[in-house]
Amino acid sequence: MVLATHEAIDAVWRIESARLVARLVRIVHDVGLAEDLAQDALVAALEQWPRSGVPARPGAWLMTVARRRGVDALRRAATLGGKLELLGRDVSPDLTPMEDLELDLHVDDDVLRLMFTACHPVLSVDARVALTLKVVAGLSTEEIARAFLVQGTTMAARITRAKKALADAQVPFQVPVGDELADRLASVLEVVYLVFNEGYTATAGTRLARVELCQEATRLGRMLAALVPDESETHALVALMEIQASRLRTRSRPDGTIITLDQQDRSRWDRLLITHGLSALDRAERTVRSPGPYLVQAQIAACHARAARVADTDWARIAELYADLVAITRSPIVELNRAVAVSMADGPAAGLAVTDTLLDVAVLRGYHLLPSVRADLLSKLGRPADARAEFERAAGLTANEVERSHLLARARST
Repeated sequence: MVLATHEAIDAVWRIESARLVARLVRIVHDVGLAEDLAQDALVAALEQWPRSGVPARPGAWLMTVARRRGVDALRRAATLGGKLELLGRDVSPDLTPMEDLELDLHVDDDVLRLMFTACHPVLSVDARVALTLKVVAGLSTEEIARAFLVQGTTMAARITRAKKALADAQVPFQVPVGDELADRLASVLEVVYLVFNEGYTATAGTRLARVELCQEATRLGRMLAALVPDESETHALVALMEIQASRLRTRSRPDGTIITLDQQDRSRWDRLLITHGLSALDRAERTVRSPGPYLVQAQIAACHARAARVADTDWARIAELYADLVAITRSPIVELNRAVAVSMADGPAAGLAVTDTLLDVAVLRGYHLLPSVRADLLSKLGRPADARAEFERAAGLTANEVERSHLLARARST
């Protein structure tokens, strides 16, 4: 019974935490204080719900407790002033919900404000990711720390600094408008996709993927698409993540070794995720004004998803799309991806010619996928010694043990 209640509390928290913190930020104008109050309410739920049961309106219950704890904290600090008025002097001593949050018309707007606040440019990208996972996704500090392979104390300090930076900069709790909206939305989308990518291929550690991070990022993306339904790139990002996530269970064997895209069992790709992703892509294409990077990436992913067999893949179209993406992003990493598509469309020599233009690009000197791609192309061109050296160099550049083992195995077999 207690275990079932704790599982229910965990589910409620994942659903309600963003709305709870967002509503509290609108009241107290401080992300750190709002998150602390929300955590206090969660502790109260963990203490009381196993005895009393999960209430009919758990979100409203949590909000009531959080506001009562806020009043208590302000009284103890003897700094009541206007904030106490905002929290409400006459909070009922019992825990009857004060408001039905599910029917509160401000909730969606508040969550959107919270996402833009957590992803504010005053914070570093790492801080934006950590704070978004904490206050919007509702993950615990320990969960975030484990995902990014750092100590819990390190992650806690990073999140605390992020909250303080927002408070010191007096970042307004609002959704930007006009030209600023486009710039800030790009930051929010970037954070969500960074979370997804860290889940899809972990930068370090003993696992190729962390599925839970992919799931959280996809949930955030769906939430953002619902809150900003007229923005094509939000739907495009959802499409991209869902289509990529459809391949998660086919990317490695039971022993953890990597299965490359051309070797994956496509019958095991998640068709429901692909269907949802293609639907989101269709919506993105119908609302687009000017193609953005997530739309083009989703179109590339769709090319793979629509190919029932590797041989059916439209590599010429993928190469064209990567060229479009290079024009948008000016990214050498995207150009490296284009090289792979070119090699599949026009042969390994053509792909190698593209990779060779990237050898002196500073940002790629420590990027393991550049020598990895070159190694694969050199192997196809019948240059095993050169390929072996590149596979070994790539293995030395990655911190992910699964990828390193895969690359060293390729080197031995070349």
